[in-house]
Amino acid sequence: MSGVFVHPRGLCESTEVGDGTRVWAFAHVLPGAQVGRDCNICDGAFVEGGAVLGDNVTVKNGTLVFDGVVCEDDVFLGPNVLFTNDLRPRAAIKRGGAELLATVVRRGATLGAGTVVVCGVEVGEHAFAGAGSVVTRDVPAHAFVAGNPARHKGWVCACGQRLDAVLECPDCGNRYAEGDKGLVPA
Repeated sequence: MSGVFVHPRGLCESTEVGDGTRVWAFAHVLPGAQVGRDCNICDGAFVEGGAVLGDNVTVKNGTLVFDGVVCEDDVFLGPNVLFTNDLRPRAAIKRGGAELLATVVRRGATLGAGTVVVCGVEVGEHAFAGAGSVVTRDVPAHAFVAGNPARHKGWVCACGQRLDAVLECPDCGNRYAEGDKGLVPA
């Protein structure tokens, strides 16, 4: 693991960590986790074996990424984001592997502070879940969702700005059109 920084009080047990990744104090990356290049895993974060983080993923303080979660490149996980992987957890019943429901967070998506993601959903490319959201169903590409349960409130650009009524970004000028799984560049 050359090119990987692990704080003296951090713990990185995975051998599949890309160059330029930083694991900070009290963060724990378990064996079997796959972590891409240039990721930032902040204080107190936990990445379980079987979780997959693409390149340039930010995992802020206190975030829990469990087995079965896949975050593609350029995903931002705000402080205290929590993923689940079992819809029927019981202490006396141990489930693993195929019994767990996978969750996918597509490229460029953002999950705001305190977001809870119930397993088995897909968060689309460049989607944005506002702080404190509880994501219980799929989120289309470029959708802005918020609340408990998270509901569609509007659309966002790849740059993160809310889109206007004609699906154009007031900041960068990108334009979008509706596609099968949310918005696509026009």
